[in-house]
Amino acid sequence: MQAVILAAGKSTRTYPLTLTRPKPLLKAANKTLLEHNLDNLDGIANEAVIVVGYKKDMIKKYIGKKYKGIKIRYIEQKAQLGTGNALLMAEKHIKGSFISLHGDDIYSNRDFKNVARNRYSILTARLKNPKSFGIIIQKNSLLTGLIEKPQRFVSDLVNTGLYKLDKSVFVLLKKLRKSKRNEYELTDAIKQLAKHDKVFCVKSSGWIPVGCPSDLLKADKALRKNKNSIWDNARISGIARNSSIGNGCIIEGNVRNSIVMDGAIIDKGSVVEDSIIGENVHLSGRILNSVVADNAELKNVTVKNCKIWPNKAIQNKIVEKDAT
Repeated sequence: MQAVILAAGKSTRTYPLTLTRPKPLLKAANKTLLEHNLDNLDGIANEAVIVVGYKKDMIKKYIGKKYKGIKIRYIEQKAQLGTGNALLMAEKHIKGSFISLHGDDIYSNRDFKNVARNRYSILTARLKNPKSFGIIIQKNSLLTGLIEKPQRFVSDLVNTGLYKLDKSVFVLLKKLRKSKRNEYELTDAIKQLAKHDKVFCVKSSGWIPVGCPSDLLKADKALRKNKNSIWDNARISGIARNSSIGNGCIIEGNVRNSIVMDGAIIDKGSVVEDSIIGENVHLSGRILNSVVADNAELKNVTVKNCKIWPNKAIQNKIVEKDAT
């Protein structure tokens, strides 16, 4: 079976982390979101068509032409015209039935297996706060409606963005009109499909949505199972607790409940808590509930509840507003 992985979007909600990399290359538990999905597709898909766009060359270089036992193809979505248009880009490579997924969320191997059992499927999940997601309406486990981010509460059953489809969906995609967001929505095609065929609603057993930096921290924690994930060549003379520490990091201070990306240096006496530290950041100070993007140089600073953009140099300061 084939898989189509939608990985073309710019993802402004994960700024500043995605100013320097595409979202599917963000890491949780020291592995990219894209790699987690490819690992979980093992034994289910023998080929993945990755639809790329924003910073496409980074994905191509990182993943290559083969990932373990999965052949990799790339197709470019040149304009950001929505998920329907992104999937349509893959048409010429699709031979029959396939799985379609978002490359910037994480789905479990069981999710893929369960979705693959039916001719047409959609993976669903129940969320306490569903307002940022498309809502699923179902009857007897069959899809009867899809509502994109309704203003009032309709249901807590959400669309995870994982589908089992076949080539017939491309006929529907070609007939789509642009939505209010001026995009071609894959969900509009799925709604049309459900009018004529049975689309089974499958309950998720391991979907991890990553919409914003705080979600990345939650994903990291879930995948680490509350243990540390530390690269072998990271040098830690300080303390790292319940965190992910990347390749080549030097940790002389204290890191708790955080992600520290490759090459970062945390000086002695420094504290990082509930935060994400980008690649090659050099920190002397305190970072609390914040995001610091790549290559920032922070000396004698306290950063609270905010975001620091890439390549920023800040010293002798308390920062409580985003530094862009």
